Amino acid sequence: MNEMIQMLDKGGPIVWVLAAYSVVGLAIVLERYFLFLRLRRLPRDVSRNLERLLDSPGAQAAVADLKGPEARIIQGMVEADHQGVKNLAMVGERIRDDELQRMGFGLRTLGVLSNTAPLLGLLGTITGLIKAFMVIEEAGGRVDGQALAGGIWEAMITTGVGLSVAIPLLILLHFLEGTVDRRAQSMERCIALLLERRSGRSVTTKESHAVTPHWEGITDGV
Repeated sequence: MNEMIQMLDKGGPIVWVLAAYSVVGLAIVLERYFLFLRLRRLPRDVSRNLERLLDSPGAQAAVADLKGPEARIIQGMVEADHQGVKNLAMVGERIRDDELQRMGFGLRTLGVLSNTAPLLGLLGTITGLIKAFMVIEEAGGRVDGQALAGGIWEAMITTGVGLSVAIPLLILLHFLEGTVDRRAQSMERCIALLLERRSGRSVTTKESHAVTPHWEGITDGV
């Protein structure tokens, strides 16, 4: 422990900044990880009957107690259908975007930390080497090789610490982003299944933005 503290002291203020990077990054990773653990998935019986749910008279009561991002999409679309909303795909997309924003909170910060940590470490190394060569210049080139080597390895500490912070954070970031992507695909599947058996032409989530509103058809050419 004492050796680690001495190494941090020799690395200078940049190493302490990198240590703060690791604390903040780890806090984000743990908070997101436990959040994802708490996000419930749809029960299997509900998943199997999604395509017939909107045609069921007791749909609202059947999904009222469900929890999780997929459940909130289903509840929102069922409620919108009950109120007579026609473009259910847009309702589902809106709720999905809200859920993705909530799940992705902090990941951008984690990306900034993991990408700037090695650069910050390199900055510390460069400034340390500049100081070492300034000492050589002041001594007129008569510098003990052992002392010079000690100054250089102290300068290299920041690069090592920067990489040690960046690599784990980057791996954990990809793990969390993969989890968010899988839940996004699951939510897309829920929206598609809910609209699959609707009477008339189904509007998928990709088609919803291309549908021309009725009022635009009336005012066309005006």
